[in-house]
Amino acid sequence: MPRPGTDPTASPADARADDSAVVVIGGGISGLATAALLAHDGWSVDLVEARDELGGRAGSWEQDGFRFDTGPSWYLMPEVFDHFFRLLGTSSAEQLDLRLLDPGYRVLYDGYEEPLDVHASAARNADAFERIEAGAGHRLVEYLDSAATTYDLALAHFLYTSFSALRGSLDPAVIARAPRLLTLLLQPLETFVARRFQDPRLRQVLGYPAVFLGSSPDRTPSMYHLMSALDLTGGVQYPQGGFARLIDAIVALAEREGVRLHTGTRATEILTTQRDTAGHRRRRSGPGALRGTDLPARDAEVQGVEVRTADGGHRTLRADVVVATADLHHVETTLLPRTLQTYPESWWRRRTSGPGAVLVMLGVRGPLPQLEHHTLFFTEDWRENFGAIRAGRVPSPASTYVCRPSATDPSVAPAGHENLFVLVPVPSDPSLGHGGVDGAGTPAIERIADEAIARIAEQAGIPDLDERVVVRRTVGPAEFSEDLGAWQGSMLGPAHTLRQSAFFRAGNASRRVRGLLYAGSSTLPGIGLPMCLISAELVAKRLRGDRSSAPLPEPAARTAGVGDET
Repeated sequence: MPRPGTDPTASPADARADDSAVVVIGGGISGLATAALLAHDGWSVDLVEARDELGGRAGSWEQDGFRFDTGPSWYLMPEVFDHFFRLLGTSSAEQLDLRLLDPGYRVLYDGYEEPLDVHASAARNADAFERIEAGAGHRLVEYLDSAATTYDLALAHFLYTSFSALRGSLDPAVIARAPRLLTLLLQPLETFVARRFQDPRLRQVLGYPAVFLGSSPDRTPSMYHLMSALDLTGGVQYPQGGFARLIDAIVALAEREGVRLHTGTRATEILTTQRDTAGHRRRRSGPGALRGTDLPARDAEVQGVEVRTADGGHRTLRADVVVATADLHHVETTLLPRTLQTYPESWWRRRTSGPGAVLVMLGVRGPLPQLEHHTLFFTEDWRENFGAIRAGRVPSPASTYVCRPSATDPSVAPAGHENLFVLVPVPSDPSLGHGGVDGAGTPAIERIADEAIARIAEQAGIPDLDERVVVRRTVGPAEFSEDLGAWQGSMLGPAHTLRQSAFFRAGNASRRVRGLLYAGSSTLPGIGLPMCLISAELVAKRLRGDRSSAPLPEPAARTAGVGDET
């Protein structure tokens, strides 16, 4: 539904002096962030979301006093969130109540009685590695030094760029490290880790970041060992109120900037002008909104978006720019004619989807001290686990992730109860079926959930877990496909394989339609909440004509006080 108009107290950036119009398709975190940043720059912004609620994959569900996040649950790369909020004149500290988790997470392994707790301190983690394998503590210090250096290089030169200019790639810091960067791109993470550590438990901890990227350690470039600089050095944080609170904060900022949010409003077509029969472009009159942007001429130009409202009516929203943040496959193959698709169906047939997932939300009676806020259950034969998913088979047993936010946040469960979110990676195949409440999902989905609950009960030492469940809901790949338009029912998006990482990933501007841009996990820079925030900033940079590899400059008044806030 429509929301209030522009706040007269807001001070738009110099980037837009006219009332040029933007329509953002999709109300997930990337769509909301894009809308807020562009409105802050002076654009007149409408955001349309097909569902009745905002948040996309970062959704929530409530029943009987329990509130579950239905998507992201790891708060990593805090500096990306900090930077985004400062661009809008605020801060993470003002918007969120963040708690540092220590241990950040616990790992339980098949065949080993003792768990491994990963702490916020790199020194404590080095000691834990050393207890498992002689010499591994020192090697972890070296590994994390390499991860931190690579992470800093990525932030400075590769994450905040659309790769539309060579300047960032020709920076002396990049050139000096080019041979090593090439090796990190071409060598799988699995190999990189195995050359440094022998114990399978340590290899699994260091290979696990590939799962965050929708891939597996044998297919993910070792460049992504940089992610270990996040959880093994700085720890993992959690926003009180859950990740729904993060979405609420960005919604409020978007509204403050004057974004008009329309839920229950489905985009059905991206409207364009094309060349006429004489070969001339048919252009409407207007304020010349795209002068000075990083948007080269195309064969067509956006006019707006046709939408279907909740009451079944149709409406046209005029636009100088359309930013599609919904699933890229859905946008390209259903909202554009074939002649204007940059990424047609034939392109997707050569790409690799990330895994699907079965989600299990459990409200449990009584305490569960055996589980940390984040607990990972790793199978002994990891290769079989990943291989089964790639082959289209549900692994059994399956490596499983469990989030217990009630360990940190009492607001997510009634007193005397616990909140569990269980994620089981499965093939990205909508035909596996739907979930449901109280066991009402497709039988195959409920069997996967039953096996996961039994595995958690056995490995964590909670024999009566199933008997204590008072609320249960499952979600299957069919929901990801139907509710979120996710390509192949993937829970994350295209996997971060070599062919789908950095400048090989789908670009964020249509090559056929001028004024059509993309943001979100399907495009640059990739999967995850921080990446989605960066993708929103990349759109803002294009529309400012900024082709640098650096983040947008922050308001001076805010940056001067950063040290007082952190």
